[in-house]
Amino acid sequence: MIDFLNRNIFQPYPELLVFLTVAFGFLVGRLRWKAIALGSVTGCLVAGLLLGNWTEVQIDDTVKSLFFVLFLFALGYKVGPQFFRGLRTDGLPQVLNAVVVCVTGLLVCWAFAALLGYGPGLSAGLLGGALTQSAVIGVAQDAIATLPGLSSAEAKDEGNLVAIGYAVTYPLGTILCAILLADVLPKLYGKDLAAESAALAKELDAPEADPDLHEGYYEVVLRAYTVERPDLVGRTIADFEDQQKQLGRRIYITRVRRGGRIIEHTQQTALAHGDVVAVSALRTSLVDYDPRARIGGEADDVELLGYRTETLHVVASEKAQLGRTVAQLRSEPFMVGVYVEKIYRSGAEFPYRLSTRIDRGDTLVLTGPKRLVDPAGAAIGTPVPTSFATDMIWVGLGVFLGGCIGIPALTLGGVPISLSTSGGALIMGLVFGWIRGKYPTYGNVPPGAQWFMDTFGLCLFVAVVGINAGPSFTSGLSQAGWGLLLFGAVATVVPLAVGFLFGHYVQKLRFPVLMGVLAGGQTTTAAIGAINEASRSQVPTLGYTIPYAVGNVLLTIWGAVIVLLQH
Repeated sequence: MIDFLNRNIFQPYPELLVFLTVAFGFLVGRLRWKAIALGSVTGCLVAGLLLGNWTEVQIDDTVKSLFFVLFLFALGYKVGPQFFRGLRTDGLPQVLNAVVVCVTGLLVCWAFAALLGYGPGLSAGLLGGALTQSAVIGVAQDAIATLPGLSSAEAKDEGNLVAIGYAVTYPLGTILCAILLADVLPKLYGKDLAAESAALAKELDAPEADPDLHEGYYEVVLRAYTVERPDLVGRTIADFEDQQKQLGRRIYITRVRRGGRIIEHTQQTALAHGDVVAVSALRTSLVDYDPRARIGGEADDVELLGYRTETLHVVASEKAQLGRTVAQLRSEPFMVGVYVEKIYRSGAEFPYRLSTRIDRGDTLVLTGPKRLVDPAGAAIGTPVPTSFATDMIWVGLGVFLGGCIGIPALTLGGVPISLSTSGGALIMGLVFGWIRGKYPTYGNVPPGAQWFMDTFGLCLFVAVVGINAGPSFTSGLSQAGWGLLLFGAVATVVPLAVGFLFGHYVQKLRFPVLMGVLAGGQTTTAAIGAINEASRSQVPTLGYTIPYAVGNVLLTIWGAVIVLLQH
């Protein structure tokens, strides 16, 4: 019988240790306080450090490099459309605030590292943990490996200190960011996030509901009614729907049963007494119209109401629709009977409103009868195939080209400066993601594959980093000192404070949106969760996506920058 408590079993089978670490790390990552969770990435790093310290097993660096470049490519691919969108005029205020937060964070971490005499490893670990950017670990380790004057053993020791510094500072950095943005700053300024978000949502035509109840509420409803009212007999379907449209209602007749059978109908079909009609509408429109009083009694017609519907994911790409609001899109003839159920931006659900403008690369989820949804999708952009197959030509070529542009290096003061293969993968991911947004028929990478490369790729990478750094964890922690925790906390708070003062007093951003901007600039997912929970709304997310894209790129690059500054 295998003795699983015998650490020597992992020496000939290090791959088993990697997967045990990942499993334990995801379990640790579920630890939660309110909306704040430790997270799978930090959980895997902590598990790796503990198990690595116990087993003293070393994993081949090729394994972690492979998964790290996959992670960075997927990260760039996901945020690419939003990153380039942010460079346009309407996104520049949020981009500018994110740049202020990121630059301030770099300067503060550099100042503390210089003051305390940290080497490049601890300096990068401080930056990555305090600013909650996990990608710093890999980028900094790559940069350390190319530093001149360091033996392989010294470079390894410095690389291990990156993980140790990150592990010490990240949990507190995440908690402080979430508490500061969701609780402390609103209270200091006498702001009620829930009330502010509700007011802003009302201004922006964003429907707000109790977040605990919204999953049970269906905005689009389908009912069947028997035509009994004389004033409706003889009117065409087009005439009926146009009248409702003029009154601000979205009510459509989608099918007609006449004489016991469902007939082929057009917009010019005239209604007859005794017809049973399927009515599709927004719930609010139907309640306002009161169809029982204006059409006739409600019928339970399974066949009539059971027509084939379709949910279609469409990537916005048609120039005629780009930049238009959801309200303007709804008024188009091709949207008759078709509803926008959800909008995804940068891979995440976006809390849209009637005044939300459609951007290139947005994914709109359309629902309605198949005969109507397909033409509507074609008018908006390119339908996304529901294929789960990843275009590995696209992924493999992107990572390869990224690595190639990352290899060449300039030499400055004897120090080679390059993007590195990981930095190149990030840049090429941004470009390929942007291309995918413009031409969505290319490079299908479904959400499951993105999750595997993004989340699992990073978790496996940090698990290996933790395992390799585990044997030196105790000595490294004593070298860093617990003062690292205090300075890390300050390095978390100062950039957020500077970004807040700039956004509140100079840019005059609305409070809920500003909280989202700051969470995005510091790439703290737990913080936006806490802010939305405090707001009882998704409105703060409106400020999160663009800064999140910019912050991911800048903070990742900072991992190499601080190594060069502290060398």
